[in-house]
Amino acid sequence: MDQVFSYIISLGASVMMPILFTVIGLGIGMKFGKAFKSGLYVGVGFVGLGVVTALLTSNFNDPLKGISEIYHLQLNVFDMGWPAAAAVAYNTAVGALIIPICLGVNFLMLITKTTRTVNIDLWNYWHFAFIGAVVYFVMGESLLWGYFAAIICYINTLVCADLTAEKFQKHYDLEGISIPQPFCQSFMPFAIIFNKALDRIPGFSKLDIDAEGMKKKFGVLGEPLVLGVIVGMLIGWAAQLDIKKVLFLGVTMGAVMELIPRITSLFIEGLKPISEKTQELVKSKFNGKKVYIGMSPALVIGHPTTLVASVILIPVILALAVFLPGNQFLPLAS
Repeated sequence: MDQVFSYIISLGASVMMPILFTVIGLGIGMKFGKAFKSGLYVGVGFVGLGVVTALLTSNFNDPLKGISEIYHLQLNVFDMGWPAAAAVAYNTAVGALIIPICLGVNFLMLITKTTRTVNIDLWNYWHFAFIGAVVYFVMGESLLWGYFAAIICYINTLVCADLTAEKFQKHYDLEGISIPQPFCQSFMPFAIIFNKALDRIPGFSKLDIDAEGMKKKFGVLGEPLVLGVIVGMLIGWAAQLDIKKVLFLGVTMGAVMELIPRITSLFIEGLKPISEKTQELVKSKFNGKKVYIGMSPALVIGHPTTLVASVILIPVILALAVFLPGNQFLPLAS
């Protein structure tokens, strides 16, 4: 089983999505060609996202390391990113069977009507494997406790995905989609609390500082593309690179900010036919009750607000890494 699922995961989303969507599409009554085309769009979206992400990391890793050396920062713990974490998680005793066990839990929750989400984002099941693996080792290599922790996390995540689905769909205009990943849903309670706290500040709730608001107030300087160029150049300047490399980093960051929304539109184009057919089937078979397709948050990283927040957080997280007392963590991959 370990070898079978390791092989499936190793194929990657770009290969498995056309296969998975074809199977799902045929299962809900779509024609083969339409289902396969939907999967291909999503698969191509993952390929494009990988290319753009590689463009970012390959060009910015060295300048960020250079900043650490120039300013003699004692940041000895390096950020290896999610690929390394996923590899570790799937190669533990808990990770070996995490996919069939979680799919079984999902099926039971669907038939008992305790969730509306069908989580097909198999690649991000590594979160549940990772959490289960941590408990497995903490509890003296207890497989029972490891799977218990992973299953509880999975159940909580599906419930939170259901609770946030309608607001998510309305904000991102993605009908029938939910996001069942722990690293998104675990922050949901904090977001609600902070949102309520900020609304209590006089006049704060009336501020218009999302991406569209920034465009109105700052003109071209509020555009994600231009913000990307500015932040890229600032990183190059802090790394004491020559003007040519500073300008190159600026344009590269700007290119990433501009290309990601165009690539993520492929996800939406691929998901829309599957989502519409699923909702149509559910309405006819289950008295109009909704079922959500659980997908990767990669779908929405092209949203202007997400991009602007992310690019502004790059210098912020670097500053935190430098000034936070006792910190030894250098957030490269993040």
